[in-house]
Amino acid sequence: MLFLILSIICSVTVGVIFKVARKYTISHTQIVTWNYVFACILCYLSFSPDLNTVKTTAPWWLYITIGILLPSIFLFLAASIKHMGIVKTDAAQRLSLFIPILAAWLLFKEQFSMLKISAFVLAIPALLFILTKNTENTKNKWGYPAVVLIGFGVIDILFKQIATYTSLPYTTSLFVILGIAMAIMITVVAYEVILKKATLNIHNILFGGLVGIFNFGNILFYLKAHQEFSKSPSTVFAGMNMGVIILGSLVGTLIFKEKLSKMNFIGLFLALIAIVLIVLSQH
Repeated sequence: MLFLILSIICSVTVGVIFKVARKYTISHTQIVTWNYVFACILCYLSFSPDLNTVKTTAPWWLYITIGILLPSIFLFLAASIKHMGIVKTDAAQRLSLFIPILAAWLLFKEQFSMLKISAFVLAIPALLFILTKNTENTKNKWGYPAVVLIGFGVIDILFKQIATYTSLPYTTSLFVILGIAMAIMITVVAYEVILKKATLNIHNILFGGLVGIFNFGNILFYLKAHQEFSKSPSTVFAGMNMGVIILGSLVGTLIFKEKLSKMNFIGLFLALIAIVLIVLSQH
């Protein structure tokens, strides 16, 4: 259970770092870049991936697609936290789990039980209630968390596809993907520095390093939690998604004083019920 709790804490901490970083002169592109630099280093030190096993037969189209999507969605995540707060962003990210489930139904013709159907019936209004604006908030930039939800859902589907390639260790594939994401972001930052005369800021390195450490910690502890509960993956599945929504809501409202309407709280409650129903449907 310790690994699961640590994974939840690491996930929410990433949002907290982006929230705190707003107080400084920062560049989201530079922070995301340093995040991948640190994540790659930690991935290599922790898993010792054997790159000699990565040949031309590896699922490169998946690697490249995820490598492009990861930093892109990460930038939307940062923007969503900035404009919509930790509570709504974390909830949207966790509700993204319904995208791969929907894909299983529509693309892979998986049979749906009444519990899964009920979960979907609850998830739709939950999302609408969570993303609805407060009456005093005239700028409701719901597009950011909406992209986060769809983006992480698609990434989850692609990662599940990679898991089917058993000829390669999952951690080796993860290192390759992180490397591609890092290379793309380094190119973007180089363009900004050389052509747009942007400056490299120490705050970006510090915040990027922290995001990278906790982002990787989230991945590492999540994998270890699945090893610990290998006979009950639904425990990890439920604990992670519910834990992030609950902890993210507490941190957002209590520490950062994010204002939520009654509709938002109803949405969070419905989201938790929907996740519970999905977990129950796995049995």
